Amino acid sequence: MEMQQFHYDNKIVTKFLYATIIFGVVGMLVGLIVAFLFLFPNMTSGVSWLSFGRLRPLHTNAVIFAFVGNAMFAGIYYSLQRLLKTRMASDLLSNINFWGWQLIIVAAAITLPLGLTTSKEYAELEWPIDIAIALVWVVFGINMIWTILKRRQRHLYVAIWFYLATFVTVAVLHIFNSLELPVSAMKSYSVYAGVQDALVQWWYGHNAVAFFLTTPFLGLMYYFVPKAANRPVYSYRLSIVHFWSLIFLYIWAGPHHLLYTALPDWAQNLGVVFSVMLLMPSWGGMINGLLTLRGAWDKVRTDPVLKFMVVAITGYGMATFEGPTLSLKNVNAIAHYTDWIIAHVHVGALAWNGFMAFGIIYYLIPRLFKTRLFSTGLANLHFWLGTLGIIIYALPMYVAGFTQASMWKQFNPDGTLVYGNFLETVTEIMPMYWMRAIGGTLYLVGTLILVYNIIVTVRRSGSKVEDELAEAPALTRVSKKRTAGEGWHTWLERKPVQLTVLATITILIGGIVQIIPTIMVKSNIPTISSVQPYTPLELEGRDIYIREGCNTCHSQMIRPFRSEVERYGEYSKAGEYVYDHPFLWGSKRTGPDLHRIGGKYNDSWHFNHMYDPQSTSSGSIMPRYQWIIKNELDKSKTEKKMEVMVTLGVPYTEEDIANAQENMLAQGTQIEENLKTDPDFATNYENDKANAGGDFIEMRNREIVALIAYLQRLGTDIKVETAQQ
Repeated sequence: MEMQQFHYDNKIVTKFLYATIIFGVVGMLVGLIVAFLFLFPNMTSGVSWLSFGRLRPLHTNAVIFAFVGNAMFAGIYYSLQRLLKTRMASDLLSNINFWGWQLIIVAAAITLPLGLTTSKEYAELEWPIDIAIALVWVVFGINMIWTILKRRQRHLYVAIWFYLATFVTVAVLHIFNSLELPVSAMKSYSVYAGVQDALVQWWYGHNAVAFFLTTPFLGLMYYFVPKAANRPVYSYRLSIVHFWSLIFLYIWAGPHHLLYTALPDWAQNLGVVFSVMLLMPSWGGMINGLLTLRGAWDKVRTDPVLKFMVVAITGYGMATFEGPTLSLKNVNAIAHYTDWIIAHVHVGALAWNGFMAFGIIYYLIPRLFKTRLFSTGLANLHFWLGTLGIIIYALPMYVAGFTQASMWKQFNPDGTLVYGNFLETVTEIMPMYWMRAIGGTLYLVGTLILVYNIIVTVRRSGSKVEDELAEAPALTRVSKKRTAGEGWHTWLERKPVQLTVLATITILIGGIVQIIPTIMVKSNIPTISSVQPYTPLELEGRDIYIREGCNTCHSQMIRPFRSEVERYGEYSKAGEYVYDHPFLWGSKRTGPDLHRIGGKYNDSWHFNHMYDPQSTSSGSIMPRYQWIIKNELDKSKTEKKMEVMVTLGVPYTEEDIANAQENMLAQGTQIEENLKTDPDFATNYENDKANAGGDFIEMRNREIVALIAYLQRLGTDIKVETAQQ
């Protein structure tokens, strides 16, 4: 049999590894700053681009797409070439993938702190960057499939199945969730509204976790764990069951993020059923990974690579047990909106993704530079610091979540809330936030040890990364028909196109069943005649609310629980959100729900609350937003925004759009007059005017007035009873 020589492209792998390490440090550092902002809310006071609401999405995007994403690409580019016995099909496409992805990350690092965001969790980037993501992702997919077609290995190994499912599913999720109409170069509105937007977003949000943070890393697990342990995968049959059941079930589970909300019950129940079923394939994969190490436990005790991977797989098992548990309605009623969810997410992120990435880095760097790791001792120290950091981070967040849920739901004998003031729960869990910051610090210190260890390893190697010479026999023509005695899956493993098509159909079934009825059948979202579109000033105020990331800490969804109705007011109805592009239901209550905040406090209270939250709410950990009070409101795009909304189905008339500036001025003037009735405000206002000279901006034309207009509108379209708090 004739042998063919070729070279593996190791340079592209090294580029992605370097990016992984750099952005890992950056993402974790931003996360640590965010954690300390809970303790010192005015630590970055006065600097808008360092405010909590803008840094939090920067942290999540940096960790998910920059750190984990680059680690995923590094692992795939390394393993794919060796599993297929060929070089990547195109060096050009590989480099477009690398540099395009880094430019996207840089664009996110610039735009998110500037407040250019869609507000949709894990999909905050604006429409030009969304297009760039789609293009770069397609480049990656073309290169991968092209490489598969020119392979020298007849059958596709299990890791490649997961890589293919990752590519097709992330493409579908990203495109459908990112459908938006542009207003300007960096402003757009989601084509979906309210309940529909929420369902599509969490169909994406849950499955971004599934198909960006889970399936590719399962593929990497199936490659790197056997390689590092020098053992075969425990069960080939279990890997087949794991793959197909996982990708079929996962896509249905998104609605479990929206239990007890205004989402139709049938969609909620589907999400619950399939979330519970997910436990079986998830644990099947965990068992397959751990049992692969049978007979290699002595090596686990000494090899830091395997230590990281064992804890990663264990973290995956813990997170995928907890996920189905949290999807049960009675458990979700307690956990949702609390720090329990923060603990759950970070067990998966820090243990599963983080430790698997660290294990891959420690495995690859010595091999790429043809040397030994500088210090196994430092790698072990990193392992223990990271493990301790995860524990110190997660356990206090569980305690904080249980504390919040308990305090929010307690009643006095007379039927009033025991803890009527939301801030009482915030004060109670502050020690837990200190512990979280300490745990995060330990985890970051461990990562910095990795950085040092890798730098010294590379410098001491004395060699550059070279393309690796390999040889393998040419692949003879693959028969299209099943041979005698050949199983159907064995046949499928040598038919990449059929496998990809079948995987695509598998993941589309759940999406079609859930998404299409909610979007296409209007009766699923009943309308309320009293609900009207936002006024132009309220629309501008809503955009400021989105820009500052207020939905990160405040929900706008009152669930039909006695405790929530008593605290916030009448529970939320689906028809109240029909003009909300995008939806702003939120997923965490660091502060109280705002859906019925309209009319609860006067305009002056909102002004003072934004200027100095502690002046109106003693013990608040909300930062000051003083730039909103100083900034002039940009009204230049208001008419264009309304025109886009009309295209999306919001019933603004031509007269509404023509009179937008006049209406904004009138509503702003009324709010300004309301503010002047406060003597303290009036004094400050006149001093401001006297000291400003020619640069003075009338209060009616400032951003704070638009934000007040929006907040005072919330929840007032239907008649509600006054809540306790």
